[in-house]
Order: sequence, then C-alpha cells, then structure tokens
Amino acid sequence: MTSVLVTGGAGYIGSHTCMALAANGMTPIVFDNLFRGHADFVRWGPLIVGDILDQAALNDTFARYRPDAVIHFAALAYVGESFSNPMTYYKNNVSGLVNIIEAMVKNGTQNIILSSSCTIYGIPDTVPIPENAPQRPISPYGRSKLFCEQILKDAAASNDLNFVIFRYFNASGADASGDLSERHDPETHLVPLAIDAATNEGPALPIFGSDYATTDGTCERDFIHVSDLASAHVEAISYLSKNANIALNLGTGRAHSVLQVVSAVERVTGRPVPLTWGPRRPGDPPILFSDPTLAQRLLRFRPKYSDLETIIETAWRSRRGQG
Repeated sequence: MTSVLVTGGAGYIGSHTCMALAANGMTPIVFDNLFRGHADFVRWGPLIVGDILDQAALNDTFARYRPDAVIHFAALAYVGESFSNPMTYYKNNVSGLVNIIEAMVKNGTQNIILSSSCTIYGIPDTVPIPENAPQRPISPYGRSKLFCEQILKDAAASNDLNFVIFRYFNASGADASGDLSERHDPETHLVPLAIDAATNEGPALPIFGSDYATTDGTCERDFIHVSDLASAHVEAISYLSKNANIALNLGTGRAHSVLQVVSAVERVTGRPVPLTWGPRRPGDPPILFSDPTLAQRLLRFRPKYSDLETIIETAWRSRRGQG
C-alpha cells in the first residue's frame, strides 16, 4: 500500500486530501504542528505532531514511516498577514521546505507534490493565466511560494527528485458528506465569511474595493472546490511514477466577482448578506483566473463540484453542521 506523508494534513485542504488518498487505497501520514490545523480532522492515518522547522522531528518521521511520497501543504498562507510578518513567512515557508527536501534526500523518498499558489503570478498581463505567464508576486506570501518552487526545481535537478507543483486558485466549499469543514482561525475566506454574515454568526461581510475594472467593480477570482483539489493530488501520485516534473494550475478557468458570490450565498441560504465597504487591500489583483488546460490534459483533471452553487451549498451544510 502506498504511504504518503502529508505535511499540514490537519488543515483544510490537507484533510480533504487525506480523505481522498484513503478512498483510493493509500495511507496518509499526517505531520502537523496544529498551529492552524485540527487534530479531529486526522481520521485516515497516524498523526505526528511536529513542526517543519524541526529537522530532527522530520528525519525521525521519515525514518519511521518510509513514505513513498510527500504532499507538502504546511505553510503560512494569509496574504495580508505576510505584509506585517514577512520574515515569519519566509522562515516558515522557505526554510520549512528546505528541511523537508533534506529529510527526503537523507531517507530516500523521491516523490513530492508541492502546494503553491496563484499569487506567484501577481497582477497578470492577461487572463486566463497559463503556467508560463510572468511570475511577479506582489505579496511576501506570493514571493515565498515562488522561492519554494525554484528551490524544489534546483533540488530535483541535483538529487533526482520527482515533483508536481500545484498552483491553487481559490479553494472553497467542503466535503459533501459533511465529515469535514472549512475551519480557519482567523477566517479569511470569502465564502464562509459571507455565510457567517448571512446567519449572524459573524459580522457584516467586508468588501475591499469597489472601483476595480471588473464586471461590478469588485475583485474577481477563480473558485475551485476543495474536493476537486484533493482529487488532483491523488492523480498526481500516479503521475509522479512515470512522468517528468511539472507545475500545473488548479482552477476552473472561470471567474466570479465578490458580489456574484454574495448573491449566490443569498440564494442558497435564503438570507441577505449584510455588507461593509472599504478601500482596496494591498496584494489584491483585480482579477485572477486560471487556464487549467494543462492539468486537464496531463492529469485528466475535471472538476466535479466547482460550480458556484455546489461550492456554497456544501459550505452552507458544513457551516450548519449537517451532512
């Protein structure tokens, strides 16, 4: 049975991916410091509570479990926070990956899937964004992810590592069975914030910027269901065994504005979403959406749950605690 070390496997995307791995006959081994992860999300394999900045803990874990592959999610991932704490982001995200690569090389694990981000593109010249678009990140978080991509490419060239790099667009929604949810602290994602505003579980939804050159003046993003992201990682495990190294966008190729998401939340919940309006935030490009053609061709990547209504319906059920 294939064993996969999943760093950050107690988090939102990581836990959904562990579920998908187990459903496909693989054993996920979660390595997570639980800073922003949740132990109760780890249900399909062992949990090792450890930090990717702890080289000894990583080496011990690799030596004990001898994983066939690594899926590396563990990272700090808030764009706004990265402006106020850039050194923390570079230390955790960049140094953490270096530690993981060194543990892989020392213990003979060759295959890795790296969680990257569409933020590496910055403000794109054109949309949809292909993988060969200029990479000009405008936040410390985006720059940390771009550095990680280059480090992995250099390490692979000198150590015979195999990799798939996934550049995520906006992960959204929740497992349709209700077993998992989106639970961030603090919560920064649009869909759960809008749902919480509609249900009075949270404050009015803040919208940052109303004067972008978009359909309605608000930012537009490519929203992809977290279960579709998880499925792509399962396909990537097979891809790694027989193909060259590659970086791929994971998105839908469609964009929805903030106000379009708000309208969809109102339709699904049957409740109004109270709003507040503020100025643009640093690090927010007006529009980001992917060209997913390469992932579709190489991984047979076909999102099943990523229409906006399904994303919001699954998030709404999750928020209510109903399966």
